[in-house]
Amino acid sequence: MTADEAASPVGLQRVTKLLAKRGVCSRREAERLIDAGEVLVEGRVVERGAKVHPDALIEVTTAGQRSLASAVTVALHKPVGIVSSLPEDGQREARSLIKATTLHGDCDSSSLRRVLSAADNLAVAGRLDRASRGLLILTSDGVVARALIGSHTISKSYVVTVDGDVAEGQLARLNRSMSLDDRRLLPMVVRRAGRGRLRFELVEGMKHQIRRCCGKVGLEVVDLFRDAVGPVRLGELPEGRWRPLGDGELAALRAAAQRGRGASESGDRS
Repeated sequence: MTADEAASPVGLQRVTKLLAKRGVCSRREAERLIDAGEVLVEGRVVERGAKVHPDALIEVTTAGQRSLASAVTVALHKPVGIVSSLPEDGQREARSLIKATTLHGDCDSSSLRRVLSAADNLAVAGRLDRASRGLLILTSDGVVARALIGSHTISKSYVVTVDGDVAEGQLARLNRSMSLDDRRLLPMVVRRAGRGRLRFELVEGMKHQIRRCCGKVGLEVVDLFRDAVGPVRLGELPEGRWRPLGDGELAALRAAAQRGRGASESGDRS
């Protein structure tokens, strides 16, 4: 139980937390909707900070639902040399590649306009460093962002090329418990993917995790390529191009976010 909950009347929780727990939106999005008068509890408009019973009927108005539905999530094939976010002088940022001319596949004109108008506000949900390439997901959807960044329920898959053959002992060490910065990592699954190539699957992403773990066992990474994030596959998306995520992919990411919240709450009670 958090300090906030401990200070509340017995059993009551913030409306913002309940909306996030139910997978409706993120807490930040809930605050925005409440400020706009678009959230009702038992038919009445609520104010920010309101606390209610966990089983209360909470509704988002039609206008609020349209606002949430306008959120944008895209998959981008990031090339080497492009930074995921926070570019320094002379660097190019991933979201600068989201243009009409770099769209891959079909997208109706209204959806395309919505993506392009949101491009400058898209956040990277799971960064790749400048020297890495592959699947990058950018979104203005708080639930999707939380699923990809805040939970450990979505596996990311990478094909990693190293500077030589991989010995059995090195492979075994990568699959054992490892630590970085005095923190034990969640287990990784590492398999051979060819001579001098490994496939990594992990559910967290400390800074330079794969490169640093390889370094610990005497391997130098020469190419790091992410080809999948949960249900989202890079597939045939060309380098430097983007596509909107499909409804099925978004639903799967939201479902993973729900599972992650449920697991977290179970852990808090144990």
